[in-house]
Amino acid sequence: MAIQHHVLICDDERESRSALSAHLERYGFRVTPAGRGALARALERARIDVVILGLHARADDALALCRTLRAASDVPLVVLAPRVDEFDHIVALEMGADDYLVKPVNPRELLARLRNLLRRCAPGPVAPVRAGMFRFGGWRFDGVARQLCDPHGRVVKLRNSELRVLALLLAHGNRVVSRLKLIELARGRDPLPFDRSIDVRISRLRQALGDDARVPRIIKTVHGEGYVIGLPVECS
Repeated sequence: MAIQHHVLICDDERESRSALSAHLERYGFRVTPAGRGALARALERARIDVVILGLHARADDALALCRTLRAASDVPLVVLAPRVDEFDHIVALEMGADDYLVKPVNPRELLARLRNLLRRCAPGPVAPVRAGMFRFGGWRFDGVARQLCDPHGRVVKLRNSELRVLALLLAHGNRVVSRLKLIELARGRDPLPFDRSIDVRISRLRQALGDDARVPRIIKTVHGEGYVIGLPVECS
């Protein structure tokens, strides 16, 4: 039995949502249409395989929306944007979009792009990360329970993708881990050329660890290579 992929169409124009929904449903997709204000709620209520985001606003608002969505979820994102000079599709990709199409969209091209994106984003096997109890700068990370505790013993809540990134960094001790390897682990798929998802994960980890973003001492950036734990790491 074929898998029925769930597509969330977020567009403030009802006619556009309805037309795209009808087209994709004819080809076996399950579709949930939503306005921009209901986007976060729709993502929380159901498992979504891909988001189609229709944009009509100014470029800065549109890019902020891309950034917000990517920060909240790793779900694949296709942006449909008006043909305006100030909206740069390269910037959209850098903000976290997985694909970009200019309106008016050819429904057949959108269908082909969606199918290609879903194939590309299908989760593959993830290399196992060494389990154990890691200690660094007073912090403790339980690699079996996937739990981070601060120096006072309080549990710090993290998303699964952030826990996987932290586990991989700690498992490498004080050796650099490449961005590509971290992206693949965090998102469960091959990284794209403009993928900035790992930057969001690292930023959140630094916030959780109380690490100074300007001069981090726990998770350090090695420019052109990746990231590394900057404190001594003990594992038992």
